[in-house]
Amino acid sequence: MTRSQRTLAGTGFEKYTKVTRRAQFLAEMDRVVPWRELGARIEPVYPKAGNGRPPVGLERMLRMYFLQHWFNLSDPAVEEALYDSPTMRAFVGIDLGREPVPDETTVCKFRHLLEEHGLGRVLFDAVARHLRAQGLTVSTGTIVDATIIAAPASTKNAAGTRDPEMHQTKKGQQWYFGMKGHFGVDSQSKLIHSVEVTPANVHDSQALPWLLHGRERRVWGDSAYTGQAAVLHACAPYAQDFTQRKAGRQQALSRAERATNRQKSRVRAKVEHPIGVIKRVFGFTKVCYRGLVKNTHRLVVACALANLFMVRKHLLRLQEA
Repeated sequence: MTRSQRTLAGTGFEKYTKVTRRAQFLAEMDRVVPWRELGARIEPVYPKAGNGRPPVGLERMLRMYFLQHWFNLSDPAVEEALYDSPTMRAFVGIDLGREPVPDETTVCKFRHLLEEHGLGRVLFDAVARHLRAQGLTVSTGTIVDATIIAAPASTKNAAGTRDPEMHQTKKGQQWYFGMKGHFGVDSQSKLIHSVEVTPANVHDSQALPWLLHGRERRVWGDSAYTGQAAVLHACAPYAQDFTQRKAGRQQALSRAERATNRQKSRVRAKVEHPIGVIKRVFGFTKVCYRGLVKNTHRLVVACALANLFMVRKHLLRLQEA
């Protein structure tokens, strides 16, 4: 067959097919995301049909919004991806023979609607309630940690300045510019139950009061949280302090203290799983917008989706039982 000859491949009559990892991922998330519950939280503020052009279906826009999170896509990039990927179109429910893909302006307006009404936290709480209904409850142990999410340091933009709400900080021997995500993670299920965002120069321990739910019996954290006994007593009065001990300038840790730190690290390492999902699986290693409000909103929604991603196998087994 010459290059000019064409087959029916790409029209639904392919002879050879394979379930790709993307298709499997989207099929699993389609089943575990509580679409009805999340849509019900957005519906009161979503535009209603009137005299003008009818709005795009709410669930369709929510599916496009989640695709942006899962594949780290900008507003124009998600529009192009839907034209390019039959798998993504099937997930969203778009038939190009009947309708076009919602354009990037429509996607942007939907995102702004969620940000304007603070619906990131609402969706995060709705996912938490859904998981509790499935038997995934928060235990009495919390692991706290923080991670830096970079922001563009260049001043080659319309304003000619760096983002004034982002700041730089030094970690080890390297400087970073951006914001810092702080997480409170359940020590058993590894689910994120609390999230806070600050500029990168805010010390990890300053966000501790917002990362505890108050019913803790044990709290784990790295050496950045050492010396926060008063905060722990005020926010989680029954919690034991299992944060890492660090050596002083004039006194090294004893052998027993180093052994205790290693034991604590085995539990504390669980916090790296949800952070890894957000930064490595979803690709959220750099901020997409200027300002803390928009990027906080995105991180909170990413935490909700990370929780669903981590327990998707459990939720699928429950559906099959």
